[in-house]
Amino acid sequence: MINCLVAQSGGPTAVINSSFIGVLDQALESKCYDNVYAGINGIEGILQNKLINLSKIPYNQLQGLKYTPSSALGSCRYKMKDYQKDTSEYKKLFSILKEHNIKAFFYIGGNDSMDTVRTLSEYTKLNNIDIQVMGIPKTIDNDLMETDHTPGFGSASKFIASTILETYLDSSVYMNNGIFIVETMGRDTGWLTASAALAKINGEPVVDFIYLPEVTFSKEKFLEEVNEKFKEQNQVYIVASEGIKDEKGSFLGENTSSKTHDKFGHAQLGGVCNTLKSMIIERGITSRVKTLELGVTQRCAMHYASLTDIEEAYNAGKEAVKYACEGITGFMVGIRRLQNNPYKSDTILVEPSKVANHIKYFPKSWITSEGNWVTEDAVNYIAPLIQGTPAIPMENGLPKYTILKR
Repeated sequence: MINCLVAQSGGPTAVINSSFIGVLDQALESKCYDNVYAGINGIEGILQNKLINLSKIPYNQLQGLKYTPSSALGSCRYKMKDYQKDTSEYKKLFSILKEHNIKAFFYIGGNDSMDTVRTLSEYTKLNNIDIQVMGIPKTIDNDLMETDHTPGFGSASKFIASTILETYLDSSVYMNNGIFIVETMGRDTGWLTASAALAKINGEPVVDFIYLPEVTFSKEKFLEEVNEKFKEQNQVYIVASEGIKDEKGSFLGENTSSKTHDKFGHAQLGGVCNTLKSMIIERGITSRVKTLELGVTQRCAMHYASLTDIEEAYNAGKEAVKYACEGITGFMVGIRRLQNNPYKSDTILVEPSKVANHIKYFPKSWITSEGNWVTEDAVNYIAPLIQGTPAIPMENGLPKYTILKR
């Protein structure tokens, strides 16, 4: 009996379950595997033998997950030990996989998850373990190397741009409209923040300033340009990344963040919009300053999801299984853009070592010389990824989502 295993890791996205269903559908269709297992709570749960046999669950109880946000299989932020120093976790893991006759493992995740794919692949090769390991990308941050973009990014961008349009209109109804500040996710990169440039009315951007982590933030320059713009139009709309840093390399939101780190050493950020608000009020530009920290809504808003994103996520899962059925192992499935208009893409194989522990930064050439806006190249890159609206099942006027009992 030959079985396969799929699991999810890291922060959820609106479309991560689409990749999971892609794996399930292709595994069932290909008949390469007798059973499809799911690892609950990622590699951390698998190490605790938390596996369920999806093949024993009626498919009609699972198919709705393609249009359900968040991680149906649960997630984790677990860093495995270095196998060159301690092999105990690896021996335990592969013993559990052997117990369930697992011959292929599909891991859906971001940068840190691809590090896990890398280490597991290396360990299997060094120890002649006949188990295939394939990585499937996801992250709203769009910061994975070697892939044109990541599943999850398009939907998050669509949500951000749509929310900006709506809040801009809401904040534009008074004689003195003041200043509105939106904070997006993006610890290291400004991909999500840049999507604010897509928010247009009658072809004109509604956002005045966009601040990305790739540009050093200058307090004085910020206050001067905001003050000038406010005097000019009695209203300013600002979008800033949670990861913007000052000249000393310190996060602007550091004072209001929890100052905690996850197991991979990443700082937990948040609070930039309030820091900027305080700067504006203290400078005396205006006391009418409203803020909006989008937070986790950016990664779970299926009602604003991109159909293009959903289908690409689904296809990445399917292609991972196809590759595995051909005997391929030790790679991540990347997305290659073929053309923009009409938009087309396909998949490529990427070595996880080129993804893990690397960051794909927003191109400096796509940032204007003033450092507070992005170029048309950025808009042309993001726009195709937000296209299409999924036909989400509805019930009593609300989305009908599916939960996997685990």
